[in-house]
Amino acid sequence: MQKSNVFFILKSFVVWRILIFIPILLAPFFFELQKNFLGGGLTSYLQNPYFWSWANFDGEHYLAIANLGYGGGEQSFFPFYPLLIKFLGGSALVAQLISNFSFLASLFGLFKLIRLDFSEKIAKLAIILLLFFPTSFYFGAVYTESLFLALVVWSFYFFRKKKFFSGILLGSLSSLTRVIGIVPIGVLGYMGYSKYKWGDFLAFFHSAKNFGEQRSDHLILLPQVFYRYFVKIIPNLTWDYFPVVFTTLFEVLVGLSFLILIIYSFRKLRWEYWLFLTLGYLIPTLSGSFSSLPRYVVVLFPAFIYLALKLEKTKKEVLVGICLLLAIIAITAQMLFARGYFVS
Repeated sequence: MQKSNVFFILKSFVVWRILIFIPILLAPFFFELQKNFLGGGLTSYLQNPYFWSWANFDGEHYLAIANLGYGGGEQSFFPFYPLLIKFLGGSALVAQLISNFSFLASLFGLFKLIRLDFSEKIAKLAIILLLFFPTSFYFGAVYTESLFLALVVWSFYFFRKKKFFSGILLGSLSSLTRVIGIVPIGVLGYMGYSKYKWGDFLAFFHSAKNFGEQRSDHLILLPQVFYRYFVKIIPNLTWDYFPVVFTTLFEVLVGLSFLILIIYSFRKLRWEYWLFLTLGYLIPTLSGSFSSLPRYVVVLFPAFIYLALKLEKTKKEVLVGICLLLAIIAITAQMLFARGYFVS
């Protein structure tokens, strides 16, 4: 990789890392503190919200699993990330370092992967779009997104370079991190452990209902999910409560947008990329909800490749406008997340 491209990736990462700190500073001026599900608990959060807000919601579960093992209803959290946290010391700082270094590694891998087929311009634009995506701040949090993306991207890269052992190893670890990992050895191993430990091969799926009342423990197909939102959920929203309105509309917008991306990108991406994009979108919706979908899709890198291809010849002013719109949504989402409101 040329030095200029290395510098581009490092600069992009550092600027992104600085910018996602700003919403945490702004959040207290816009939103009251929601005192449940705060990283480290209320006392620790109040002492240092700039650190502990990165462990809100799921971050608390990953840290608890790393240090105490699985508690009741936590089977939906796949084990590789908390195991890695535990192996490296078990602290919230370790967890954040894993996330941030993993994300940096994923940016290098994504650039190299895209360059196998496309120009530097496409690779750089795809990375910029990824960084501006409204839920990209989760890459710096105590969440699995960055580790999973790094494992998946590098696995694809090694498979493309015919280094099959490395591809299978990283792909297996990706499926031990998230259910949509590209080599199912990891998820099959976790299913076997689940059967031994909890008597249920699909404990990770059946426990999902513990983390959102909209989620079901039986399969629900995509048309019914859209029906739920447009007929049952949106008409019954409390429109004067901004956090719920924002999150619900955000979920629907992402659900519709990525469905359109999947349709239009058919036969325009490599078949394995398109399949990963499609399954990565569909599988989370089988619980009957778009809840957390805006976060789940941020790791679906083929979508950003396709968007970069479509926007390659777009005027600079239009690209700036798109990035500005994404940034506004991203700042709002992160401010809510930092103050303890569920976003994704």
